[in-house]
Amino acid sequence: MRLWTIHPRYLDAQDLVALWREALLARAVLRGKTRGCRHHPQLTRFRTHPCPRYAINAYPAAIHAVAAGRGYSFDGSKIGPVRSVRAMTTTSAQISHEWRHFLRKAARRDPQLHRRLRAIRVPRCHPLFKSVKGPLEPWERRGS
Repeated sequence: MRLWTIHPRYLDAQDLVALWREALLARAVLRGKTRGCRHHPQLTRFRTHPCPRYAINAYPAAIHAVAAGRGYSFDGSKIGPVRSVRAMTTTSAQISHEWRHFLRKAARRDPQLHRRLRAIRVPRCHPLFKSVKGPLEPWERRGS
């Protein structure tokens, strides 16, 4: 499971669809609707939010907005109630780590996208997050 902290606007179609599915899976896990992935480390940041259910609803809402802007038809009824929630913090090192990881994937799968994005030095966060200076998040797998 990869719940990107970088803004979904950068993702290619394949990663955007995968992120949508994984966000919906994460939502089901946090709502107790599935037994799979219950202990996934990336869910820690949602569980520690003061309003975890609203936070996990806000996460796919931003993905849905990007997808709709591209003309994709993701089913928004799967998101649940979306409320304004306090932004979650992430670290600058986490954003950099994810960006490098995504650029490696893009270089293999879509060289044209890679050429467009590699000039970006500081990518935007997913709208649910705000970046603060700091090391890689403790839940991040070091090999990814």
